[in-house]
Amino acid sequence: MAYLNTILSQLLVHMPRHDFQSLVSQWEADRYVKRFTTWNHLVTLLYAQAGDKKSLRDIQNGLNAHAPQLYHLGFEGTVPRSTLSDANATRDWHIFQGLFQALLSRCRALSPKHKFKFKNPLKTLDATAIDLCLSMYPWAKYNRTKGALKLHCLLDHAGNLPTFVVVTDGKCSDIRAVKTNFSPVPDSIYCFDKGYTDYGFFHQIQDSEAFFVTRAKIGMQAHVIGQQELPKNKAVLADQMIELTSHTGYEHFPFPLRLIRFHDEENDRIFEFLTNNFKLPAATIAAIYKARWQIEAFFKWIKQNLKIKTFLGVSKNAVLAQVWVALCYYLLLAYIKFQTKYRFSLFYLHRLIRETLLERLSLIDLLGLKEAKLPKIRDKIQLCFGF
Repeated sequence: MAYLNTILSQLLVHMPRHDFQSLVSQWEADRYVKRFTTWNHLVTLLYAQAGDKKSLRDIQNGLNAHAPQLYHLGFEGTVPRSTLSDANATRDWHIFQGLFQALLSRCRALSPKHKFKFKNPLKTLDATAIDLCLSMYPWAKYNRTKGALKLHCLLDHAGNLPTFVVVTDGKCSDIRAVKTNFSPVPDSIYCFDKGYTDYGFFHQIQDSEAFFVTRAKIGMQAHVIGQQELPKNKAVLADQMIELTSHTGYEHFPFPLRLIRFHDEENDRIFEFLTNNFKLPAATIAAIYKARWQIEAFFKWIKQNLKIKTFLGVSKNAVLAQVWVALCYYLLLAYIKFQTKYRFSLFYLHRLIRETLLERLSLIDLLGLKEAKLPKIRDKIQLCFGF
């Protein structure tokens, strides 16, 4: 049973090391560094994410307990808490943001298609708040008593990948973050809720030759200029071509829109959807909006399984570095799932890796295991290597 490398070491093989080193050089992150390099810093933060480590002491104790395996990870000795704390506070978080983009390119090359029959890329836009204690994180002031960050995300339904991520303070509105940082891609379909209703934003998507699907706001001023043929699907109550009539609306979006009134039988509710796509069936437009739940599931997953609610440092740099490494770890899991055609969920893959992170196992063999067999495998490892 001569396993050579730990699971974490095998995970790191899939990191775009050349791109990472280019980022390190760009930001001069290893200048005057003697021992704890940026690569060591990344590995330590990934270990904390994958191993569910809750504090600097927890990380230090975990690494010390596996000191014989650390040479596989490129460490020279153990990592003192003070060294990691200093690195979190001073090493620029933009390096890990750049690594996220490099990993995303790898994932998108392998990601499966979305479930819909149309070929347009489908993406959902939304944001979630990360609450912070104002007394510990005064730079993240949200109101008089609370602190917060916002994670603005565009989720690609092809593989459930976060293809656009912006982290802002809690005061930043969803639509302002998007209009400032986001560029629509032609022929894509963007789905979002009523919080992103901004006719200037609609115009930006229209000018990019892309499409949007959202819900119509109550009290929207418009008049009907045409009718679409109603399908046999009784859930579609109306399919109209409309034109905005308010001064602000028509000034910012002087184009026809499509208004679909749809009855959701499951919840016995009537929804009104607004889109600039006149080709897809009305029922498909409704199904696109219903698929928004996937970004809610994504936010729930990362909050429950990644370390983005409690942090290893209180500085803005430490918090942002941890958030971006957490997202890098998510993409790393997705990349392994796509590349190996792993048949179970990301949650199950995360559990397997967490339980065997610094064990000497074959990653390929691990992916074929059931969770119930993990204790027996660990017992065999301890007998063979004396850990």
